[in-house]
Amino acid sequence: MSNGAKTYALELRDIHKTFNSGTINEKTALDGLNLQLEDGDFVTIIGGNGAGKSTALNAIAGVWPVDCGSIIIGGTDVTSLPEHKRAKYLGRVFQDPMTGTAATMSIEENMALAARRGKRRTLKWGVTKEEKERYMGMLKTLDLGLEDRLTSKVGLLSGGQRQAVTLLMASLQKPNLLLLDEHTAALDPKTAAKVLALSDKIIEENHLTAMMVTHNMKDAITHGNRLIMMHEGRIIYDVRGEEKKSLHVSDLLSKFEEASGGEFANDRMILS
Repeated sequence: MSNGAKTYALELRDIHKTFNSGTINEKTALDGLNLQLEDGDFVTIIGGNGAGKSTALNAIAGVWPVDCGSIIIGGTDVTSLPEHKRAKYLGRVFQDPMTGTAATMSIEENMALAARRGKRRTLKWGVTKEEKERYMGMLKTLDLGLEDRLTSKVGLLSGGQRQAVTLLMASLQKPNLLLLDEHTAALDPKTAAKVLALSDKIIEENHLTAMMVTHNMKDAITHGNRLIMMHEGRIIYDVRGEEKKSLHVSDLLSKFEEASGGEFANDRMILS
């Protein structure tokens, strides 16, 4: 992109994705999705069931190919790259605390794997003393007592502890883009609040660009500098800065009804 065009942290250009095309179960998941993220943008994404929120994150991560359109991360067109080749640009935390870590491996081994992601593999495996010290320092900031449990198997940790470790792992290499896919949905409210506060801290301290899918409208308003609402595979509302900070849940509900011509069909989102 050397023609003087602006380089964005992420650019989605006219992304289309239809599942089960030509069958009775055909479903248009992304319908000409366009999005540009500036460096350091922290965007929260909300929308009803089937709006295309997680589908958008999966498209960026390369879980499956898109039908058409371009996905550009930090000026690099990754549209045709397979998922494992995109991993060096991305950090990702999933809804299920069991995903994203190897349960039978220790905390330090999981962190070492994350630190080596996208680098050349060698036969030399093992966690060095320097690495141990670095991981202990990082775990200490979580305030969960995990710095004394480096050799504990990750499978023995609680859901909140696992999500906290996964967040550290996802940000270890300072990815171009951090994807948080309803990463607090499976946690109790108190733990979810702690993991969200930790997410804010990690994103801010590392100056990361991040996208967070959430079903909690309050969280979507409170966190990040920008909020987008999706409906039927496209963005119907995009707000940032001071305007975003002054939003109320009722504003979002009326915005949704106005843009979609229907009621917001997601009880979980309204109740939370």
